Amino acid sequence: MDFPDDVRYTKEHEWIREEGEFAVLGITDYAQDELGDIVFLELPQVGEEIIKDEAFGTVESVKTTTDLFAPASGKVVEVNDPLFDTPEVINEDPYGDGWFIKIEMSDPEELGTLMKAGEYKEFVEEIKE
Repeated sequence: MDFPDDVRYTKEHEWIREEGEFAVLGITDYAQDELGDIVFLELPQVGEEIIKDEAFGTVESVKTTTDLFAPASGKVVEVNDPLFDTPEVINEDPYGDGWFIKIEMSDPEELGTLMKAGEYKEFVEEIKE
């Protein structure tokens, strides 16, 4: 299981990575593993606003459908459109090519409320017990 140090994590298993004035969002390695083979996703469109802790899309796998919750608030500036045709990339590379959306954060300080890699790793280990 992978826990990159350059991202922050939510208890709902989303991650966010700052890239200059923008941030990239996706689901964690743990989340994709628990979901199984991902077959469909629904994401917001460019220009839409997302709000921290509120649902911004869904991921459907062979096992279940689950909501995606925003780790930070902001305006969607890019959507990873190739995922709609190849959602399996999320399983293969959740922190790389499997990213979902890029946002312009409205309050970068919201990232301070999220878990760092070590904290998230402990959180996942507790869940698995």
